[in-house]
Amino acid sequence: MITSRVTIASTFAMVLALSSVGSVVSAASAAESPYPHADEPIGTVRQVYDGKLYPDIQVNTFRNIDRLFPTRTVARGETASALPVSDQPLTGFSYTVDGQTYDLYDVLAMNRVSGMVIIRNGEILFEKYLLGNTEDTRWMSMSVVKSMTAALIGAAIQDGYIDSIDDPIVNYLPRFDGTAYDGVTVRNLLQMTSGVAWNETYTDPTSDRRRMLEAQISGQPGAVLELMASLPRAAEPGSVWNYSTGETQLAGALVQAATGKPVAEYLSEKIWTRMGMEADANWWLQSPDGLEVGGSGLSATLRDYARFGLFLLNDGVIDGERVLPEGWVETASTPKVVGGETVPYGYMLWPMHGRSYAAEGIFGQYVFVDPDQNLVVAMWSAQPKPLERAGLNEYQFLQALSESFE
Repeated sequence: MITSRVTIASTFAMVLALSSVGSVVSAASAAESPYPHADEPIGTVRQVYDGKLYPDIQVNTFRNIDRLFPTRTVARGETASALPVSDQPLTGFSYTVDGQTYDLYDVLAMNRVSGMVIIRNGEILFEKYLLGNTEDTRWMSMSVVKSMTAALIGAAIQDGYIDSIDDPIVNYLPRFDGTAYDGVTVRNLLQMTSGVAWNETYTDPTSDRRRMLEAQISGQPGAVLELMASLPRAAEPGSVWNYSTGETQLAGALVQAATGKPVAEYLSEKIWTRMGMEADANWWLQSPDGLEVGGSGLSATLRDYARFGLFLLNDGVIDGERVLPEGWVETASTPKVVGGETVPYGYMLWPMHGRSYAAEGIFGQYVFVDPDQNLVVAMWSAQPKPLERAGLNEYQFLQALSESFE
């Protein structure tokens, strides 16, 4: 049972007011500033996935992931969209789980949150940077970027580059003809129901997820897609859900093949420039000047992650022009029935309470959207291990936050 309440706390209000100062930065000024973390010592990507980084080096690494692999820039536009600060900021928040009450300080501290911005009705209610981060910091997305890759597939359908969500992917990626991906549709790929065998265990050096990482580390062109083409079939397409970062490599390859553009360029064209992102992002490549890593490795500022949430909240419409097909976000963010069972997964988005949903990444990265409350939360964290190391359940926190506005 979760209960929540919003109360007045003058000290907390002062902290909130101070943390929200300077919440709108022009794209030009952000570009002119040198990156504040560029000279920090960092760890290796294997240490990241093993959960073997001491807290200080881990934080440095998460805000400098562009130094781990070659990247491609996701270019911003000339003007950053405004994110006005509310004149009624969040002035005290707490919630109760199993008789224990927690406040926002608990969430930030116990979950090693390194940045959080809460936006309701288009205005910033709360914005805070921790662990040495600033508004200019770029932080890793991990699997949050899966949701961006999926959105780009929606954009490619809207633009006519992809004819139908039920097209076989070999129509666009003929190299997978005759592999376990032969017969897999775009929809199967988005839902991770390809039926292709995959072990996602991050910390197991023999897992498919780690084999993919090693292929990426090799820097050999095509190595990741060669791995995907070698995988065996485990079930018929559409019959079983199996979370697979590997699927998102094909999703990125599909975007590139269908549009004829680098994935980062298409993201810039369709969302980054038009949403008024205030800073360039960068995105890991599978090899120098190669294909973007569709399931991880985008690095962006906190407010720009929040702007992506606002893009989804507005049903993929920017300045009155539809970027995603009508109804795409609702379909993408709702559970699916797979093999007779309801799966809490849409098109690379995680459904939550009510109509809310989130893009999620390991170590505690979130872009949360609640259409019923007109609410977006972007959150960075530096939890010590890839999975199941949150001090407090993020879903319970986000649900309580939504309920506090009812």
